[in-house]
Amino acid sequence: MKWKQLSVFLENKPGALSEPCRLLAKAGVNIQTFSLADTREFGILRLVVDDSERARRLLQRNGFAVKVTKVVVLETPDRPGGLAAILDALEGTGISVKYAYGFTVKPGDKGVLVFCFDDPDGAGALLKKKGMRVI
Repeated sequence: MKWKQLSVFLENKPGALSEPCRLLAKAGVNIQTFSLADTREFGILRLVVDDSERARRLLQRNGFAVKVTKVVVLETPDRPGGLAAILDALEGTGISVKYAYGFTVKPGDKGVLVFCFDDPDGAGALLKKKGMRVI
């Protein structure tokens, strides 16, 4: 499955995160995972949602700058070395990780990792071929 992530640019001020989240909630768009990064002047809210195109249109209509990026979502065992195995599979391929974020629901179960690669299609195909669980 191809995943699309929305990067929403926010002012770095109190309450800025609430507005896009409320808009999505009112529209019935489910946020599946997110990451928030900041600089002195602005923040970047990265979202994976259940309907990326609808969310993009809604946010843009409400004045938000939104960028859509293809990402690779992987499931990995929640154990020492899970992330290292993914990175080892990419070793020597020339594919770079731009950024990543992840979570586990229950410790010791499975983790879900979201990767932004410079070549998402190539990375996804390679990781599948090497036995990784690409969602």
